Amino acid sequence: MDKQRTIAKELGLKGIGLHTANKVELTFKPAGIDSGINFIRTDLAHKPRVKVSVENLLPTERSPRRTSIGYDTVEIQTIEHLMAALAGLAIDNLNIEIDNNEVPGLDGSSLGFLEIITQAGIIEQEKERRYFNIKEPIFAEEDGASIMVFPSRELKISYTLDYKHSFLKTQFLEIEVNSYTFQNELARARTFCLEEEALELQHQGFGRGANYENTLVVGKSGVIKNTLRYEDEFARHKILDLLGDLYLLGQPIKGHIIALRSGHSLNLRLARKISEQMRRYSLGGVGATYHPKEGQELDKAEIMKILPHRDPFLFVDKIIYLDKGKRATGIKKVTKDDYFFKGHFPGRPVMPGVLIVEAMAQVGGVMMLSPEENRGKLAFFMTADNIKFRKTVVPGDTLVLDVTAGKIRSKTGQVYAKAFVDGKLVVEADFMFALAES
Repeated sequence: MDKQRTIAKELGLKGIGLHTANKVELTFKPAGIDSGINFIRTDLAHKPRVKVSVENLLPTERSPRRTSIGYDTVEIQTIEHLMAALAGLAIDNLNIEIDNNEVPGLDGSSLGFLEIITQAGIIEQEKERRYFNIKEPIFAEEDGASIMVFPSRELKISYTLDYKHSFLKTQFLEIEVNSYTFQNELARARTFCLEEEALELQHQGFGRGANYENTLVVGKSGVIKNTLRYEDEFARHKILDLLGDLYLLGQPIKGHIIALRSGHSLNLRLARKISEQMRRYSLGGVGATYHPKEGQELDKAEIMKILPHRDPFLFVDKIIYLDKGKRATGIKKVTKDDYFFKGHFPGRPVMPGVLIVEAMAQVGGVMMLSPEENRGKLAFFMTADNIKFRKTVVPGDTLVLDVTAGKIRSKTGQVYAKAFVDGKLVVEADFMFALAES
């Protein structure tokens, strides 16, 4: 198994910000296991620390055309190229001291960051890396651009660049992302903009530190005052940006990402959606860090206000996510004291598969009966199809029961259900319910 990694020694670099033109110095320092990536603003009083995370993303309107994090008045802008380097080199834990508000642009790629981190040396730490495997497809779109991610054994990115431009033609690149491909095929790809955009962007206050050396400016007949490092450098840089944006999830993912004309705004929408899936499916995330909105979490007493089931035949301890009539996630802690283990089986207790199915159906019932128009009704379990038992469930396991609505009519409804233990699928099934007056 892969181990978490940090750098071997402290090292720094200097430069100017692409957008602010502010002079800035970075100092990279080793960090302990599970500490993640953290920026420390050394130029501000009390040296505030900002953890790299989706939760600390700054709104797009506050920091357009770049990826920035912070809180209140504290911000660190344009982190995407540095984050791509950390993702590509599999750096999990790092403290980054910064004495201004924007990461230096260097040559507009990740190459300078890759070189300084490599120079500092990379060491393994005594704990395994945590990967998140995409469990189900996620899709987002805006303004004719789209991005989606599907389950996959590795991280793969397929990107289509599509500009209506005389020189910048459609480009497509598919790449399996790992340390080798990042260093050899992505790290040197530089940021770019169209010539007609450049003056307008600077007029708006963007790109004050940009020049022909750190930004590829594309005119009608080609790149101005520069040469391409790759024929498809533009598509490669878009993949680099995407890789950096998704590393704000705080851990590497495994999935196949397919993007069409996606930029930072859409990349970060995908990151937020993946983060939500991580909270629902990862037991640690569900149990420890999930912060539901008001009305989304239900305890056992609240569940019994919706379902007629009672102990010992109520198999849901808590609803930890509820989108009424659309989706629900429940928890069932399996203990050695559960009544069904007395006879199933003595000396080798295994939770009966039919009861796991029943637990999933009960979460489906909560989802279907939670809308106001269905309160007071009963949800009768009619059929179960496509049932697949993949792993046994034993005392000490915690079942995460996730259900999604299919076609819902006034009197019937379809539900797609999956049960997980430690993030691994144990049972899946499709249900049909009938709704009736109680």
